[in-house]
Amino acid sequence: MATPKVPPQSAVGQLAGLLDSSEIASLVSELEATRWTGRPGYPIRSMVGMALAKSLYAIPTWTKTVALVREHPALRLAIVKWGEDVPSVYACYRFTAKLRAYSDMLDSCIDRVTASLRDHNPELGRNVAIDGSDMPAYANGQRYVSKGGRERERYSDPDASWGHRSAVSTRKGGGFYGYKLDMAVCTATDLPLAWNARTARDNESVHTLPLIDKARARGFAVETCAMDKGYDLTGVYDGCEDRDVRPIIPLRETTGVKRGDNKPPTCEHGQWRFAGTDYARQATKWRCPTGECQPKSVWVKADRLHPLVPRETERWTALYRRRAAVEREFERLKNEWGLTPLRVRGLDRVRLHADLTILAKLACALTRARAVPLLAA
Repeated sequence: MATPKVPPQSAVGQLAGLLDSSEIASLVSELEATRWTGRPGYPIRSMVGMALAKSLYAIPTWTKTVALVREHPALRLAIVKWGEDVPSVYACYRFTAKLRAYSDMLDSCIDRVTASLRDHNPELGRNVAIDGSDMPAYANGQRYVSKGGRERERYSDPDASWGHRSAVSTRKGGGFYGYKLDMAVCTATDLPLAWNARTARDNESVHTLPLIDKARARGFAVETCAMDKGYDLTGVYDGCEDRDVRPIIPLRETTGVKRGDNKPPTCEHGQWRFAGTDYARQATKWRCPTGECQPKSVWVKADRLHPLVPRETERWTALYRRRAAVEREFERLKNEWGLTPLRVRGLDRVRLHADLTILAKLACALTRARAVPLLAA
């Protein structure tokens, strides 16, 4: 039987559903418990609603977010109670400072949302794709104040650094000043499972294994991980196999690859064929195409050149083709959810911005998942 389609909800309807969900309500309650003295201020539920609205409407600044809520009657009613004032811009900035101070509560909320998504889809996170994407800083990283001028003494965003990004259809590749977001995405649903914002200077491969560990800590049984050839390093292969995760990575043109060390065994009858994998002995089995050789099969120990999911198989091709899921998700987060352009400075603020953006995306996905059984009934 075909799965019933969930009709699209308006952004206001989505926001009201998010604020009424048990996961977001728990975050509101935890943050309210931290108010033990001083002025009561704006309600925490309204502040969380402002943060989610900023991502739902892909608005880069708090000034525009507050202006939209004040001018939008339905959105205003979804965030604040009748007769109450819309939180000010300065209140929104103070609230982000509070979220940075209580980042563990936000992390717990994200864990609750991902756990609920896993309950609705037990296969979520079986096959993941990992990659990093550029997030240009809201600052000027040039060394000199002007061409031929004096050297810059201070930077408006000292946490940002120079890094390299690949070319896309709208711009050339090369150096940029800012941050990078590393993300592990489920290839079946395109949903982010684990992510990390960091300065652009670091190498992407260093953050691969921590992302897998973070996804597994959230209860996802990761079995395969697809990455581009920039992750083709022995440490990445060994780290994935130590975690019982099969790396799906194309080879770089290293000396051994040019020499053909990655090819399957051959004989006078031609190239040998893959005949199975023994995960206990960490080796793959290859057979003579005609069966005339003695022995008729050999075991090849797994390593970077000969992974347990051989590159010559259809399974490897299908798994690597799904690596595009992480590219699609970066595009959606940047253009549809307001991940970029950045309008904050400092690594802590950038991490909070990424967490709130992805939390809004995951919470909306959870709302749709809960609506499917209701339609089926």
